[in-house]
Amino acid sequence: MLALAWPMILTNLGQTAMTATDVMMMGRLGPDALAAGTLGANLYFAPMIFGLGLILAVSPMIAFELGRKRHSVRDVRRTVRQGLWISALVALPIWALLWQAETILLAMGQDPALSAQAGVYMRAMQWAILPFYGFVVLRSFISALERPGWALAIVFLAVGFNVLCNYALMFGNLGFPRLELMGAGIATTASATLMFAGMVAAVSLDRRFRRYQLFGRFWRADWARFRELFRLGLPIAGIYTFEVTIFNAAALVMGLIDSVSLAAHAIAIQVASLSFMVPMGVGQAATVRVGRAYGGGDRDGVTRAGWTAFVMGVGFMALMAMLMLFAPHLLIMAFIDLSAPENLPVVEMAVTFLALAALFQVVDGAQAVGSGMLRGLQDTTVPMIYAALGYWGVGLPLGVWLAFPMGLNGVGIWIGLSSGLAVVAVLLIARWTRRERLMR
Repeated sequence: MLALAWPMILTNLGQTAMTATDVMMMGRLGPDALAAGTLGANLYFAPMIFGLGLILAVSPMIAFELGRKRHSVRDVRRTVRQGLWISALVALPIWALLWQAETILLAMGQDPALSAQAGVYMRAMQWAILPFYGFVVLRSFISALERPGWALAIVFLAVGFNVLCNYALMFGNLGFPRLELMGAGIATTASATLMFAGMVAAVSLDRRFRRYQLFGRFWRADWARFRELFRLGLPIAGIYTFEVTIFNAAALVMGLIDSVSLAAHAIAIQVASLSFMVPMGVGQAATVRVGRAYGGGDRDGVTRAGWTAFVMGVGFMALMAMLMLFAPHLLIMAFIDLSAPENLPVVEMAVTFLALAALFQVVDGAQAVGSGMLRGLQDTTVPMIYAALGYWGVGLPLGVWLAFPMGLNGVGIWIGLSSGLAVVAVLLIARWTRRERLMR
């Protein structure tokens, strides 16, 4: 499990590093550019994550097929091909939506000047959607074959390339014109294209992957497999969307409280997001290991793979929780100058939020790995219902009630988030304990 999980974890961290470097370099353009870039990125993220959920169904389907028939080629190729088809089809409406980014932001009451800059950024960045989805499909293929190292190498190459492109295009270096936010969007699209091209080269040249001939008869329709992928992927998309949107909503509510709460929340959520990459990677590995055991009819293997991943993911998050409780300033100093007197209110609030995030960590890890375990059994519809119930039925309403009528402000929001995640985690693990019914 660890051999499969660690490259996935580092790949996730590499993709997060790409976003982090974009934000850092936008900040050098000035506060208005950073604000506009943040607006655009938030608008980009929600539809992108929905489409990502759809194509993540590729991994459990390939794992199941390889567990059922170790040397299966045709069915694996069918799944990858239709995953790429879904990528193209879902990218079309997302492109149409993001092309209207300025209009959408204005309708949401955002500042016209910032909306205009965000619109320029999106019209350059939106084209990254399709190559990024293609990269994810091919990464799912090599991960199901338990060979994730290529994806790791390609992502870290793309991180360096992204920094170089931002340096050249945003600031007008190396003989390129100064394009500012448009340059950042072009850099993201170019980096995503590099990632996809790298994966195409890997699966075409590496003998372990070449025999699958993934791009053979690419234009041949396979509607049965397309529908099966869509049926499995739509609930995964729902789970991701419910989780992402509750955190977006929490940030908006924090903004209604005061700027100190919003800044402290941004720091705490960044720390939590980075640590989440580990159980997320473990959950992806669990999907593969559980799926292969499930496909092979190995019930003991399903149990071992699932609980091994659960202990690894939750164990890591417990260590992170201790770090947040006992050394919060060590984490906060990466985001803000602790010695500046004007930052003291933000630092104090961030320490409080990180203490609550310590509780948040354990249940967040449990739900991330639990969801991956159940995906390995191709069980996605009921987990989606659990996500809707926990995040939007419990987490956000409880957080808003504690924040405003009860007067707990930002602390109330974090209690609500933690409670919603705890509900989802308990429901998912309870369903996993009844897995024998799912494997009939």
